Amino acid sequence: MLKKLVYLMLGLAISLSACGKSPVKNEALTHIRVPIGYIANIQFAPFYAAIEKGYFKDAGIELEFDYSFETDGVKLVGAGELPFAVVSGEQVLLARAQEVPVTYVAAWYQQYPISVVAKSDAGIATIKDLKGKTIGLPGLFGANYIGLRALLFSAGLSEADVKLEEIGFNQVELVAAGKQDIIVGYTANEPVQLKAQGIDVTELRVADSVQLASNGILASEKVIAENPKLVSAFVGAFLKGVKFTIENPDEAYALSATYIPNFADLDQTVQKKILATSIELWKADRLGYSDPQAWENMQDVLLEMGLITAKMDLSKAFTNTFVP
Repeated sequence: MLKKLVYLMLGLAISLSACGKSPVKNEALTHIRVPIGYIANIQFAPFYAAIEKGYFKDAGIELEFDYSFETDGVKLVGAGELPFAVVSGEQVLLARAQEVPVTYVAAWYQQYPISVVAKSDAGIATIKDLKGKTIGLPGLFGANYIGLRALLFSAGLSEADVKLEEIGFNQVELVAAGKQDIIVGYTANEPVQLKAQGIDVTELRVADSVQLASNGILASEKVIAENPKLVSAFVGAFLKGVKFTIENPDEAYALSATYIPNFADLDQTVQKKILATSIELWKADRLGYSDPQAWENMQDVLLEMGLITAKMDLSKAFTNTFVP
């Protein structure tokens, strides 16, 4: 009788273990299209690694990438058509100022990833040296524009103190061709590529002068209210990908190759440097955590720019509730 009881309990334990180990294995995965605001790029290695390592699958999620502008992602999430998007901090506040029901649920970049990059012979050693200069940037929108304005503001300068030229996303090509001396770009992209081409540049990082809410995961208020478990699952899987990439950059780099068109034709030294620079911008004692002061600073910059007209309840703009 004792032996039969032992076998019965053992069988029950195995059954419960099998059920508890991976409950999503026998269920259909939730398909999610996520706008990430840029073309396929090694900077998205945490997403690619999280898929390849099975973090999203274990969370019951199947991802589809939407490489459209982040403003499009904000609109789709705000309309409740998509649950998540990758956006920069200023987009969250601009959206909420228009009563778009979105909330930032996890920080990815802990440092605002924008830099002003100048040819070394342009004589730009400090932010104040930008006064009276012509600066090329993709346009008067997005993180490049906000970052530049924040950088100028930190040194007591305004947009009126410089001349801005909208040049599209051709910063590297125009500097290399001698058509631009000063540009604004992503810290882990344009300055890395210019240096790789042997062009001597000076870099002024926004993050060295002001702490701003940066790129992270946006969610709709609808999905937060109706399906908080999905939000936790998505954020958790993504942050596992970030952690894995920080700790295993070479493996994450290799896992990303199939997601980036013509990756083998790219300069691998440059791509690895882009990833290494990006990783430095992601690091934190608590991955995913949003610093309230960074949001206060971002709000102040947007107010100074006149892009928002009144202070808002920032506790509704971001939350750390879903951050492990």
